[in-house]
Order: sequence, then C-alpha cells, then structure tokens
Amino acid sequence: MYAVIKTGGKQYRVAQGDKLRIEKLPGNVGDSVTFGDVLLVGEGENLKIGAPMLAGAKVEAKITDQDRDKKVIIFKFRRRKNYHRKIGHRQPFTAVEITSING
Repeated sequence: MYAVIKTGGKQYRVAQGDKLRIEKLPGNVGDSVTFGDVLLVGEGENLKIGAPMLAGAKVEAKITDQDRDKKVIIFKFRRRKNYHRKIGHRQPFTAVEITSING
C-alpha cells in the first residue's frame, strides 16, 4: 500500500518503512509527524483518489534527522567587467521514516 502526500510544496509517493528527506519541519528527532494532505491512497484496484485531498486520510511519520544539505556554490561572473560574486547555501531538511498509512 502506498500514498501520495503533499508537503513543502512538493508531492511524494511513500510506503510504510520509506525514509525520505523533505523540506524542514518543526520538531525534534524522535517526534511524530502527521501529514494530512493526502492526495492518493491504495494499491492496484483499491486506489482512492482525492479531489484534491482525501478526507480522513493521514500518513504518520517519525523524524529521524534535522540537518542541512551539502553546500551549493553560487558563482556569478561577468567577463571583462571586474565582477564576480561567490555565495554558498545549505538548505535545511528533515529526514522522516513513514510509520503508518491510514486511508
């Protein structure tokens, strides 16, 4: 059984036991998180599709990590104009493990 959830402006296909990185959520490591924006639940012939969300469906997960991703270098350069800028960015993320899907 799998579900499609929406969080952080993105959609994820998840199944029980999956580990994934999502946009940063408030909470500490070990806390439980519930996703209420469920778009689809089921498997095979038993698919339930929301319009746009399924009423009463939820996906529960456990926070396994709160961290920042690898550094991305942003380098701007204009030739012959004596212009260059170097900036780094580390995007924060939350790693979660899906514990249950209730549809």
